[in-house]
Amino acid sequence: MPYARVTVIDRYVLLHEAAGILDVSLDTIRRWAKKGLIKSQRSGQNHRLFSLAELNGIKTKMAGGDEGSKKPYCILRANKSEFNVIELFSGCGGMALGFENAGLKTEMLVEINKNAAKTMRQNRPGWNIVDDDIKKVSFSEYRNKIDVLAGGFPCQAFSYAGKGLGFGEPRGTLFFEFLRAVKEVRPKIALGENVRGLIKHDDGRTLKTMIHCLDEAGYSTVFHLLRAQFLDVPQKRERLIIMGVRKDLKIAHLFPKEKNYTIPVGEALNNVPKSGGYTYSEKKYKIMKLIPPGGYWRDLPDDLQREFMGASYFHGGGKTGMARRLALDEPSLTLTCNPAQKQTERCHPTETRPLSVREYARIQTFPDEWEFTGPVSSQYQQIGNAVPVNLAYHIARAVIKALKYETDENEFFVKTNNIETVDCGEQLQFNL
Repeated sequence: MPYARVTVIDRYVLLHEAAGILDVSLDTIRRWAKKGLIKSQRSGQNHRLFSLAELNGIKTKMAGGDEGSKKPYCILRANKSEFNVIELFSGCGGMALGFENAGLKTEMLVEINKNAAKTMRQNRPGWNIVDDDIKKVSFSEYRNKIDVLAGGFPCQAFSYAGKGLGFGEPRGTLFFEFLRAVKEVRPKIALGENVRGLIKHDDGRTLKTMIHCLDEAGYSTVFHLLRAQFLDVPQKRERLIIMGVRKDLKIAHLFPKEKNYTIPVGEALNNVPKSGGYTYSEKKYKIMKLIPPGGYWRDLPDDLQREFMGASYFHGGGKTGMARRLALDEPSLTLTCNPAQKQTERCHPTETRPLSVREYARIQTFPDEWEFTGPVSSQYQQIGNAVPVNLAYHIARAVIKALKYETDENEFFVKTNNIETVDCGEQLQFNL
């Protein structure tokens, strides 16, 4: 979003100004941003801006001081509210649990994957879970009885990692089932959740179509990209939130403000319960043992780089996910559905093995008592596809504040338009 529309308390400065004031190199600040340790904003003139207060904090922390600035890992909870929610495409319950922790009452959950639905039933036997094809589910009995209807309609069709087919791919059409549910239920707020890639898919036309459809259904709709590492999740994970408010209501489009701290993965991995998980072959173990914390394939000797990478050695791109070991003092890279895939390796920071199932769950901020069902491969997939619990908590707290016609400028901000800054400051504006 344009800098002029961002409410700030701290003084924001340009990159070169920040480097001069703090007496650190430009590359140091760039590295902090790349690691997800600090945030930046783009001005309306596309200048990259940093908060001096945040930069001073991270500089002190890197120097070994200010222990009070370190934030502990915890799963957030609040008191119950009077508001309720229906969730579609619920997976193993990451968003549902975060919503419950924030105070929303779960009225109905729809999930077609049997293992994921079983996981939710095992942990919350009192939830009303419908494990069926959403196309067969009617929502008419809930008309005008629901405050929030949410749904993370399958995102692979819009992701950078997938083929990016969008509405040309069967999973992409499930947005229209989400839309049908919105029309049948008429909730006060409709929340769609998806990947960052949706913003730019088909030059923005896919997202524009979705917003237009919600507008025709009677919802004033905005979108915003949230970064989980700045919302109490020890993981660099971006999720696009599409928020529609019923036009007959005076409810604000309220979103959580990012925090001025991150939680390193080392905090999340303390005293993790033992669990199942993948292992490396002897050959891969010998390779991964040579990778330092925070390192990847380029940290290998050249002959081993060529051996491990094969034809990929000669291809373009950074390929930074290959042979990647996490760093204890940084948020984790985005968790995928498999921690041992060659393109998206997620090796334990200090032990030479892929992250275990329970470590995956910790990084996604699931509580240790949340049990996952099905084979290990399904458990990894369920967790990797989930919305981080703490991220969902912050979204729900913003929604509850909006439903109460309240706000708190220290914790939330009102989004009034569909301008978003993505990829090196490129601005996308949707005029419907």
